[in-house]
Amino acid sequence: MAIASPVDYAGPITSGQRRLSCFPVHSCNHLRCNAYEKKSRTSDQLVIRAISVDRPQLDFSIPDWKNLFQEDFDRRFSLPHLTDVIHLEPRPTTFSLKSRTPLENGSGPFDESWNGYVNDDDRALLKVIKFASPTSAGADCIDPDCSWVEQWVHRAGPRKQIYFEPQSVKAGIVTCGGLCPGLNDVIRQIVLTLEKYGVKNIVGIQHGFRGFFEDHLSEVPLNRHVVQNINLSGGSFLGVSRGGASVSDIVDSIQARRLDMLFVLGGNGTHAGANAIHEECRKRKLKVSIVGVPKTIDNDILLMDKTFGFDTAVEAAQRAINSAYIEAHSAFHGIGLVKLMGRSSGFITMHASLSSGQVDICLIPEVPFTLDGPNGVLRHLEHLIDTKGFALICIAEGAGQEYLQKSNATDASGNMVLSDIGAHLQQKIKSHFNEIGVHSDVKYIDPTYMLRAVRANASDAILCTVLGQNAVHGAFAGFSGITTGVCNTHNVYLPIPEVIKSTRFVDPNSRMWHRCLTSTGQPDFH
Repeated sequence: MAIASPVDYAGPITSGQRRLSCFPVHSCNHLRCNAYEKKSRTSDQLVIRAISVDRPQLDFSIPDWKNLFQEDFDRRFSLPHLTDVIHLEPRPTTFSLKSRTPLENGSGPFDESWNGYVNDDDRALLKVIKFASPTSAGADCIDPDCSWVEQWVHRAGPRKQIYFEPQSVKAGIVTCGGLCPGLNDVIRQIVLTLEKYGVKNIVGIQHGFRGFFEDHLSEVPLNRHVVQNINLSGGSFLGVSRGGASVSDIVDSIQARRLDMLFVLGGNGTHAGANAIHEECRKRKLKVSIVGVPKTIDNDILLMDKTFGFDTAVEAAQRAINSAYIEAHSAFHGIGLVKLMGRSSGFITMHASLSSGQVDICLIPEVPFTLDGPNGVLRHLEHLIDTKGFALICIAEGAGQEYLQKSNATDASGNMVLSDIGAHLQQKIKSHFNEIGVHSDVKYIDPTYMLRAVRANASDAILCTVLGQNAVHGAFAGFSGITTGVCNTHNVYLPIPEVIKSTRFVDPNSRMWHRCLTSTGQPDFH
């Protein structure tokens, strides 16, 4: 059989296998690896098979394996559409940048000389680097020879044909999970773009999915005047919450409210909920478009270049890192310790450390480390105190959890409640230097909630604007069960199941992590 189900490789890679790369998975304690295994046939010919968590198992001895791979890829990345379950006829779009007002009833013939619409067959490349060898830094290969296989995804943007009558549309917006810089920017841009199409009935659902079933949480009417200045402050104009009612109850509420479009702003868990809502709507054959906008300050959504709020968080973290640096540099044998957000992905910590240029030790969940012993973090701190007189550590909240007692408690979203690695490391450092008879002055800073609540910076504000616009374009194009994001600098639509398969992690073999290590000068803590 040429294509089988994906296989998770949990054991060591033997000498008969060619190693590609390993990356941690939050739900287990081992490394999942992209590996290549050679097995003998009865004819003594070699059959090379790829073992991977995110692609099918392929028999590379088949000459046509590339076509088989691309067929499977195209199937997985095809966008769900309302016409898959409902017979609908498209109509000319009302969206135009050539007119101050929407094109009513399709009036105002298209100006063919204006290339402002995206063709349904437009695609963007998901991968743009052709690796020459599996041993290249950050290599992500399909087969042992790193063959180039084109992987195309759908380009985002307005279409000439739409599947809704804008004047009869009722659109809803909901923000779920925790706070993130840029939420208000996305809300604002969704409203403005909906009005550009001619939608007049726009509502906000208060406090996440909870707003669908809490009677005292009424809909918030939205229009240009209401949202005009909400981007000038942080937080969410609509409020946030975790958890919610059953999918069936939410869809019942969507039907009762007569919503035609629902824009869901949230992370992996929220997107999983949005996809479940989409599937239930399809099951009931409802003409409702469910479109996600990825929101995670940790930047841990698969396939995306980055998510909104991340740049702002990295920038805001600089103030904490700089304060810790000043404290450490000013004190005798000062040690600054900053804990940043990142449950299972260390993107904020890595980028903040790289941006600062002052960090001596960067610790992230994807790269295990030892505290004690000749190669441990504490011994390296001794070296820094001896040579520099001070040190600065930046650690992600999810790093080093194996050193702490697990509480087994979970939050409303089902995420494990993490123990405070920052406080633990602070005490370990103090105890260690007391034991060796060396003075130390440790200052611990945790700016977590300061990062979440600030207003989006210029970079994130632009990203939020683009995401909000493309979410509306996707809904009017008739897509549902999709999310929008940036892949290799291009704006694309992706089916939700493909972005929630797992969390995105920092690749310890990536050039960006290598750049961070070059900046900090830290050794391998093993």
